[in-house]
Amino acid sequence: MKDNSKSSALAYAKALIAICAILVIAFEFSASYLLKHRSPTYARISLQYEEALKTRPSRPGEPPSVLMVGNSLLLHGVELDRLKALTANSMQVYPIFLEATGYYDWLYGLRRLFRRGARPQVVVVGVGVNYFLKNGVRQDYAPMLFFDAEDTLAVASDLHLDRTATSNLLLGHSSVFWDTRSVIRTQILNHMVPHLEDLFLLVNQKPAIPENPEFEEVSILRLRRLRELCEANGAKLILLVPPTLSSESAVNKMAYAAHIAGVNVSVRLIQTYFRQGFTNETECISIPRGRCFSRQH
Repeated sequence: MKDNSKSSALAYAKALIAICAILVIAFEFSASYLLKHRSPTYARISLQYEEALKTRPSRPGEPPSVLMVGNSLLLHGVELDRLKALTANSMQVYPIFLEATGYYDWLYGLRRLFRRGARPQVVVVGVGVNYFLKNGVRQDYAPMLFFDAEDTLAVASDLHLDRTATSNLLLGHSSVFWDTRSVIRTQILNHMVPHLEDLFLLVNQKPAIPENPEFEEVSILRLRRLRELCEANGAKLILLVPPTLSSESAVNKMAYAAHIAGVNVSVRLIQTYFRQGFTNETECISIPRGRCFSRQH
């Protein structure tokens, strides 16, 4: 009797494991299909990423290659077609813009790009002060598209993540379903609840900006790490601080931190810099209001 019970339990366990395996495979293939055929964000980022991998130092007489990375402030604030048209003779622009990304997303995102062979002459980083000082990474898209497994572990170490959060990042890197589960859930809710995105904008608050001296300590350290990473790979770093509402004080603090860290800084994207050539001096560069930005944030 006991042998029959053990055999039945073992059979049920095997059946349960088989069902779970089938569901995991089904979810993974479904998520992969939806991502590749129904996600404008993935299509845009994948194309931009592949183009960025082609960046190389320009030959004599050619404009320098410029890798521009940032979040929604650049995605919605920069008219790329117009920017490329205005700067066609002075630089080759390769953008990668992903919403809700910050310092750690791009620190390790740039590391992976350099490791995979990208060699821009200039790297422009523009994420806004709030997200530059944020302690965290975007939980979807970034782990899968921007990080290797070693990057994921390094991010977890930098952020002092617990085992659960570290496991989530690793799964997000290796599993399409796990990485995009929140995106899929949001899309389902968008079809069920009208104006859900507007509600999220009200609920999701921007990261807080620390006060001095923490502001200076954190920002200077992070800017130096980015500058050293870029310089080690033959690129010059420019910090682009997108103008935001009620942010004059924070922008001024960030500009000062960039000066201390030896990083070129611009409050508005500039064209004349690339015509003048690259210098080792920290300088604040300006462009006439509205020249490249379609709207202010």
